[in-house]
Amino acid sequence: MNVLIIDDDPVACEYAAMELEKVGVSSEFVLSGAEAVEMVKLKYARREVYNLIIVDWKMPEMDGLETTRQIRSIIGDESTIVILTSFYWEDIVEDADKAGVDRFIAKPLEAQNIIHQFEDAFALKEKNAKNKADLEGRRILLAEDMEINAEIIKEILSIRSMEVEHAEDGQIAFDMFQDSEEGYYDAVLMDMRMPNMDGLEATRAIRHLDRNDAKSIPIIALTANAFDEDVQRSLQAGLDAHLSKPVDPDNLFETLEGLVKD
Repeated sequence: MNVLIIDDDPVACEYAAMELEKVGVSSEFVLSGAEAVEMVKLKYARREVYNLIIVDWKMPEMDGLETTRQIRSIIGDESTIVILTSFYWEDIVEDADKAGVDRFIAKPLEAQNIIHQFEDAFALKEKNAKNKADLEGRRILLAEDMEINAEIIKEILSIRSMEVEHAEDGQIAFDMFQDSEEGYYDAVLMDMRMPNMDGLEATRAIRHLDRNDAKSIPIIALTANAFDEDVQRSLQAGLDAHLSKPVDPDNLFETLEGLVKD
């Protein structure tokens, strides 16, 4: 399990982390809602989603409900989010539900209790899960200057019967997208380091086109650059996800299933 603890009290964070360690669960913690939102954003771009997020309700600047709202705007229904509080919470249940909170737990945190609540919430999410996009027959624009890499990715995508059109650099990818009919492509896989126009430039150029699909089409970075600053640059340029090379097929399929529009 990947667990994130969000609490402005470092002692409470350390206590929660120790409790989780008792049942063999490791965790990370941050001391503010704003920091948590940025961490979740970077993780989600890599498709590394926390299984469980534990949020303190009463925090300065950004409380637990607003933190949850902002996290949900990034990850949707993924992750179980639990509000941890020593206060009476009945008065905010409706607002919490709208924000995307799955459960409430009273402080101090007890490991068995949080795991039980996670299991219940996870089971409910699985029951209500939306169908993932069918990838068969989807048309993918692949921007990749290395021929061998392009052939490998084509082979991977063919496993799920997707159609691939290959652009040898970012400029060609932009031209192919610009010259296509609106809605022609279902997603773009974008290498970052390419001659003539790199992946960031090509993404910016596509996003600035005056057509609806330019704003909404999933554009996924495929790159060996995996530092946080690389992911941040990808997100700022308008990319939806940042996957590391060599490409993991299951991760790529799962990302496409989550981003491609039905």
